Amino acid sequence: MTVGELTPGYELWHPNREKADVVTTKFVIALLMLATAVIAGVITIAGFSLLSGGGGMGLICLIFALLYAFFAYLVVRWSRGILPVAASLSTLLAIFCAVGADSWFARDKSGFDEALLPVSLIGALVVILALLQLVLIVACFYGFSQDWHVEEERPIGSGEDYGASAPPDPDAPQPA
Repeated sequence: MTVGELTPGYELWHPNREKADVVTTKFVIALLMLATAVIAGVITIAGFSLLSGGGGMGLICLIFALLYAFFAYLVVRWSRGILPVAASLSTLLAIFCAVGADSWFARDKSGFDEALLPVSLIGALVVILALLQLVLIVACFYGFSQDWHVEEERPIGSGEDYGASAPPDPDAPQPA
């Protein structure tokens, strides 16, 4: 039998994906990624004209928002490989937020260009986004350690009891 070929009468099964804590972790990570995408999108739309003249950094913020929406989709589909990528990008985004948050609050004076939202609100969203990235990094590492990728072969139709044993055969003789 070659590598990657299933034994006839058997199916692939991911035992760790059925555990309640793993499903909860997947949901939390996807929710954190969607929250990141929404907040980054709001910051991008509200402050696009102020982010390096509407060009450079505004485009990077938009890319981050789209990437995190895509990452959430991949997590919902049990892609464990995206978790370290998301954690590393969250580290970069947290650094960007930490460096740039102060400049949003410094713009809350007369003489500066206005954004779609008050700049102090955008600054608060940047701080929230930075904190959200720290939580997302921890959640990604925790999810990565849960072995979403583990596969086992089990007889077809034995999934009712999480693969501990095959279902009892009603025609089998009963012990006396």
